[in-house]
Amino acid sequence: MIVSRQNNLIKRLKALSSKKERAISGTYLVEGENSVGDAVKLGARIVTLLTYPENAEKYLDKGFPVEIAPREIVDYCADSVTPQGVVAEVKMPSPPPKVSGNCVLLDGVSDPGNVGTIIRTCAAVGVKDVLLVSCADAFSPKCVRSSMSGIFSVNIHDVTRERALKLVENKVKIVADMAGENVFSCEVDDFCLIIGSEAHGVSDYFTEKADKIVSLPMRREMESLNAGVSCSVILYTLLKNKI
Repeated sequence: MIVSRQNNLIKRLKALSSKKERAISGTYLVEGENSVGDAVKLGARIVTLLTYPENAEKYLDKGFPVEIAPREIVDYCADSVTPQGVVAEVKMPSPPPKVSGNCVLLDGVSDPGNVGTIIRTCAAVGVKDVLLVSCADAFSPKCVRSSMSGIFSVNIHDVTRERALKLVENKVKIVADMAGENVFSCEVDDFCLIIGSEAHGVSDYFTEKADKIVSLPMRREMESLNAGVSCSVILYTLLKNKI
């Protein structure tokens, strides 16, 4: 049993809250029984799992090391305010070289909760690829929690805007913007939905290359919806007969 915060594994797990450390290790932190259970079920590459002694048995013989520690040590490694008794170090997958089918491109979405929510929605509707251009880190603890296990089902491409455009060059590029046409009248196949930052929207770089610009109708006194909600409603609208 691990009993010290100075143990090398404990220090490594705690360090995964840092983007720099995640980049060095190529791994990220997953916490909570539901998310860790989904990671096991969906075949995520678990490097090490840490839990309380009374929880350990359910994770044994799954093909990865299981370590145990007292509650205060496990909770110390967790990033959430209310830890749930288990954390796992998971290997970041490498995205495929191409994007297949419909996809989402996030342009400067800086809120990790929005990024995680969008990943969750993409997993729910069967969109397999999410491209991130100057966005919050999809593998940060808050993004992973907000994705509600969607992170295990979606390919994350953290790319430059030039690379992003190359990956979607043969798709119908749809920009979400308040000045666009009503999305409820839009029908399109093989698309890339582009969602912009909370403060500035989609950049001119992508707007100038859009094939369509769509908006969500709303009452006059409302200025906009946040990126996570907007992306979710638009995706469900575009895919209403295909999910």
